[in-house]
Amino acid sequence: MAPVPVGMAPGTPVGAAIQRRATDRRYPHAISDARLSACFAQVSAISISDGARANLCQRVNTRVDHRVEEILTRLRSSRLLWSDETGARVNGHTPGEWVFQTAEVGVHGIRPSRGHGVISAILGAHRPTIWGADLSSAQRHHPAEDWQVCLAHQRRDGHCAIAAGETMVAPRLKAIRLRALAMHHRRDTLAASTLSQDRRDRQRRVDQGFASQPTNPHGRRLPQRDAKIRDHVFLLLDDASMPPTHNSREPAIRMSTVFRKVTNGVRSEWGRALCAAVRSVVNTGNRQGLSASQAIQKALSPIGSFFEPG
Repeated sequence: MAPVPVGMAPGTPVGAAIQRRATDRRYPHAISDARLSACFAQVSAISISDGARANLCQRVNTRVDHRVEEILTRLRSSRLLWSDETGARVNGHTPGEWVFQTAEVGVHGIRPSRGHGVISAILGAHRPTIWGADLSSAQRHHPAEDWQVCLAHQRRDGHCAIAAGETMVAPRLKAIRLRALAMHHRRDTLAASTLSQDRRDRQRRVDQGFASQPTNPHGRRLPQRDAKIRDHVFLLLDDASMPPTHNSREPAIRMSTVFRKVTNGVRSEWGRALCAAVRSVVNTGNRQGLSASQAIQKALSPIGSFFEPG
C-alpha cells in the first residue's frame, strides 16, 4: 500500500467499508488470502500487502469482541440449547470447532480439544434445562437437566442397518420414530394426556421390537445403543419447544467444513478467534433475518445493540 502522506496522522487508509468487505469475502465466502488480495486488486483497484491484510483482520477482531460477548450473554440465559462439533484447522493442527445454538443466537468456539470441557469453558456456570445433541461422548457430559437425542442421526443409523440387511428391528424403529415426528408437528392439536400416553405406547413398541432377537449384527447393535438413550429419544413429545432434530446446526457446521477445506484454515491464534467470532456473528444474524454481509456490517457498527432492529 502507498506510504502515509507527510503531515497526515498515523493510521490506516483501509476504512470500515473495506474491512467489512474483506471480512465478508474471507469467512462466509471462504476466499483464501491470496485470492482476497487479487480480488481487491482487480475489482477495486486496491493493492493490499500481506501485512496490511493481517492488520486489517486484527482490527476487525478487536471490533467484534464486544458483539461476541453480547451474543454469549444471550446464550447463557437460554432454557433450551443445541450443540454440535466438527474439526477445524489452525496452523497445521486440527482442534475442534463447537457450535452452541438457540432459536435466537449461535455461538462458535474453536478450542484445542473436542472434549466436554469446552462446554464449561463457553457456557460458564449456566445450566440449560434441555440439551439437544448427537451421541458423541463429549455431548453426553452436558450440564442440562434433560437431553433430547437427535432423531435425524437415529434415522440415519436405522437406514444404514436396513441397507446392511437388517429386517426385524430397524424397519420397526424407523416407523416408530417417523410417527413421533408426525405427532410432534401436530402436537398443538392434541391434548397433553394424548401425548403422554403416546410416548408410553411408543416406548412399549420399541421394547417389543427389541424382543424379537435379531440375528443380524446391525440389529443386535440397535438395542444396545437404545438402552443408553431410551429416556432421551421421545422428550420432544413432552416439550413443544424441543426440535426433534438438530438439522439447523448442520448448515453452520457445514460452512465451517467448507472454509477449512477451501482455505486450509487459519495460521494464528488471533485468526482462530476471529474466525469463530465471525461465525458467531453470521450465525446469529441469520437467526435475526440478516444476510452474512448485513450481520457483519451490524457487528462492526460502533453504536447500538446487535439485537436492535434496523
